This record gives sequence, structure tokens and C-alpha cells, in this order.
Amino acid sequence: MIAVQVDPKKYASLLSMALPAVIETEEQNEHYLEIVEDLMSKGESLSSEEETLLKLLSHLIEDFERRYYKPRRATPLEVLQELMAANDLRQADLVPIFGSKGITSEVVNGKRGISKAQAKALAEYFHVAPSVFI
Repeated sequence: MIAVQVDPKKYASLLSMALPAVIETEEQNEHYLEIVEDLMSKGESLSSEEETLLKLLSHLIEDFERRYYKPRRATPLEVLQELMAANDLRQADLVPIFGSKGITSEVVNGKRGISKAQAKALAEYFHVAPSVFI
């Protein structure tokens, strides 16, 4: 990997405008996201100093988002619906797994939970761990 040459004076000037710091609030995050968007809009014409600042801000934003935006775990129904969509499946395609149209409809529409036996069958069908349906 070739090291990028950065002019310390130019980079210091960019730093003094951006004032990068560990992000603690949503407002700070939004501020740095705006700077990142401005830098990214330059495309290939970024200077090495701007590219270095972009990498720094991206790292700070990523760190903030990892700490504050912890994704919630998908429900078994959400997992089932997503897998159905991803595999272009309809409710009727799952009748053999659930045993009847009525039970399939109730599960797919969230009116009935997924049993352990159904979770195992769904896991085999979709090639995933049964735990995603429990």
C-alpha cells in the first residue's frame, strides 16, 4: 500500500474548519455527516488532505453509530417475511411446512406464533438456524 502524501499545512487548515472530535450527540453526528457528504460530492477530485479528513470523519461516524444505533433483533415473523420476499415465495408455498392453509395464513399474518417444530422445518427449508424463528 502506497502512503498518501499529505501537506501538513493544508491538512491543518481542513482540521481547523471541521474540528473533528469523538462524536457524542446526534447533532454532532449530523454535522460531520454533512461534511462527509460535501467531501464525497467531489468524487475523484479530492485532494489527499481531503481524503485523509474523509477517512477520519468516516471512522468517527462509524464509531458513534456502532455505539448508539444498536439494531434491534428481528422478530421470528419479520425473519419469515423477509425470507419469503427474498426467495419470491407466497403464503401457499409454505403450506407443506405448516400443514394447512389456515395455519399458514395465521402465522404469516402474525395471528399465531411459530412453534418449535415449525421453526425446525422452516430452518431446514431456508437453510438457517432454527433460533431465528424462536
